[in-house]
Amino acid sequence: MAHYIDGFVLPLPRDRLDDYQRLVAAIAEIWKEHGALDYREYVGDDMVLEGTRSFVECAAAAGDEVVIFGWVEFASREARDAVNEKVAADPRMAELMNASSSGFTAERMAYAGFRPLV
Repeated sequence: MAHYIDGFVLPLPRDRLDDYQRLVAAIAEIWKEHGALDYREYVGDDMVLEGTRSFVECAAAAGDEVVIFGWVEFASREARDAVNEKVAADPRMAELMNASSSGFTAERMAYAGFRPLV
């Protein structure tokens, strides 16, 4: 079965990575509770390949920032729309975001939904 994903890339202050990790561990559980099949986030490690544009450039990450790359997997686009609606209405999300000192800034995050290709 071909799934649907929401993908995202964002810069994050390096000194707040531990706070962000605690935040997204809780957020991942909420997404999965509402029906996401999987929730993954990774921190950039090997970020340069000669002859290509780097994620650092794409995310406009400063020298004191790391790049986060992640995705949420759903059974279908329709399932994604339903799950995202439930997540957005879940009061725990706002509580977590308001209590966090992770340095996350939604305005700097690149986000999109993706249908399968290969």
